[in-house]
Amino acid sequence: MEKALLKEKFSNALDQDIINEILEVGSFKTFQKDDIIIDINQNLEYIPLLLSGNIKILREDSDGNELLIYFLEAGETCTMSLTCCMGTSKSKIRAVAESNSSIVLIPVANMQIWFHSNHSWRNFILESYQSRFNEMLETIDNLAFLKMDQRLYHYLLNKAELNGSKTIIVKHLDISEDLHTSRVVISRLLKQLENENKIKLSRNKIEIL
Repeated sequence: MEKALLKEKFSNALDQDIINEILEVGSFKTFQKDDIIIDINQNLEYIPLLLSGNIKILREDSDGNELLIYFLEAGETCTMSLTCCMGTSKSKIRAVAESNSSIVLIPVANMQIWFHSNHSWRNFILESYQSRFNEMLETIDNLAFLKMDQRLYHYLLNKAELNGSKTIIVKHLDISEDLHTSRVVISRLLKQLENENKIKLSRNKIEIL
């Protein structure tokens, strides 16, 4: 199953030689929703390629509060973990399964060798850096320029697009943790969005209108 997913999700980006090498050296893992895949200060010996599901990438402040940086979808990798691997430093992020997910872990040594020896892998890594960089800029712009109600609505739209459904199953507390604010604020702003006919609220469920 995982081997078929690898070919399905990455064959457009990676050539068959690299896919064959990933099948040879990669370790396939599955994670349940809310499992921690990579933790802060973890030594990174592998990089993940996401085969199915979704992963959220978080930063943590000195008080232990988390802030959502971006989401990963199937066919993508986390370039913040790549950066740590290339610099042989510890992880600066936490990667958490947003839904049940499967990944393939690639040893750092292979990643570095392929970067110099394979054109498709090098392009994939560089394009991944660009995509994640753009997403981090968007996160910074949201923090700097958007009010919390705008950030919240943008967050909901992203989750709906990620899940391929206008109905989002999520708790107010989980939203507040992702957006680094209080549950009371989120509940109030969700009600405001509902009054503006942008969403419909149910218990642990939000529908984008």
